[in-house]
Amino acid sequence: MVFSSIIFLFTFLPIVLLLYYVSPKTLRNAVLLLVSLFFYAWGEPVYVFLMLFTIFFDYGMGLFMDRKEGKTRKKIFIFTLIVNLGFLFFFKYFGFLIENINQIFLIAIPYETLPLPIGISFYTFQILSYVIDLYLKKIQLQKNVISFGLYVTMFPQLIAGPIVRYSDINAQLSNRFVDQEKFGQGVERFIQGLGKKVLLANNIGYVWTMVQGMETSELSVLTAWIGIIAFTFQIYFDFSGYSDMAIGLGKMFGFDFMENFNYPYISKSVSEFWRRWHISLGTWFKEYLYIPLGGNRVPIPRLFINLCIVWFLTGLWHGASWNFVIWGGYYGLILFFEKVFFQKYLDLAPQFLQHFYAMILVIIGWVFFASPDMNYALNYISILFLTAQHPLVDTTALYYLGTNFLIFLLCIICSTPIVNTIYNKLIHTEKNWVVSCALGLNGIIIFLSIAYLVTETYNPFLYFRF
Repeated sequence: MVFSSIIFLFTFLPIVLLLYYVSPKTLRNAVLLLVSLFFYAWGEPVYVFLMLFTIFFDYGMGLFMDRKEGKTRKKIFIFTLIVNLGFLFFFKYFGFLIENINQIFLIAIPYETLPLPIGISFYTFQILSYVIDLYLKKIQLQKNVISFGLYVTMFPQLIAGPIVRYSDINAQLSNRFVDQEKFGQGVERFIQGLGKKVLLANNIGYVWTMVQGMETSELSVLTAWIGIIAFTFQIYFDFSGYSDMAIGLGKMFGFDFMENFNYPYISKSVSEFWRRWHISLGTWFKEYLYIPLGGNRVPIPRLFINLCIVWFLTGLWHGASWNFVIWGGYYGLILFFEKVFFQKYLDLAPQFLQHFYAMILVIIGWVFFASPDMNYALNYISILFLTAQHPLVDTTALYYLGTNFLIFLLCIICSTPIVNTIYNKLIHTEKNWVVSCALGLNGIIIFLSIAYLVTETYNPFLYFRF
């Protein structure tokens, strides 16, 4: 079940809100836990038992670790990490490992590719944040198994984040409030996220689907650029739209989740892009890996190693495929060279050149990310940069450009703060009719989104595979 579906909007969400608000406050965590498990079981009826085991295992290990000190505490901590990472490795990377062993040694070890538990990368990182912080005594033990289970399974951000650290949400698990204003803000944020996902990501994503469906030998240079720029917008509005919906849903139930995106496509460097893109993941890797490795305060050779480790794992986190590993390594190299060599020179360049530089590198990165394999990615990049014998323009490119000009223009505008800035000014004006018109835009967005969901079948969710 995804947020951008009729069954979620008109059945699951209304029932959950009703159950939540008619329940006594002392039972609301239990209600949210049960509906979250149901939400997960809807898509993963078998893996819900894995989820339950994970909850009770990590809750029990937390109790055990909290009572011990010294070497015993450390052994419990390491064992808990191994079990959690072991589940992630087995379901997500075991087949990838065996496949590569077979190719390297020319053997045929049999293996079965298992369905990936939805959201396993997200909830595993959330569990690890609790376990690590508890071991380091940065947080207090969570003694209530219901509250701990809710932290792990909370359906608004279970399948696509943002990745919530336990230290950020601990107090809210036991004490939170919702008034009319906060609930309204949550609804507003959810609608805006739904519009991003359904009206922008789905429509622009269809262009990429059509281009990717063509043989690379048939692509003109312009068609290739149109396709990958379409994917650039699709993945942003798809993922940030889901993050907005998650943040909005959280507010409806009294939770405040961290922001996950901050207009990354206005960045003037790749370093800035990654401070604005998937902020919760970047924060997690910085907090639990990059800083413990020494961060920036190390000699240049060690900085290179640190960045390689972090970005190798960042790429691998996104998927069990070499193109994701290459994608991570690609950003690790760029960030190393930016930090060490040319950030100071980049800062001296005109802003439009800085932005052009950042976006070209980001778009190339999305080629690696979106491609089914490395051969496809390299072929596609060769077309983009005129190193292959392909025409510059053809009728297909002109058709896609002409029929999708408006959606490209909307995506460009909505990927900047312009729309949000104007909207906030309108709703905070003293003229009531202006406020009513601004708020009415939310009604138009949800009407158009529902109309799309009723009539169209193209409604992918890119981050389900993570």
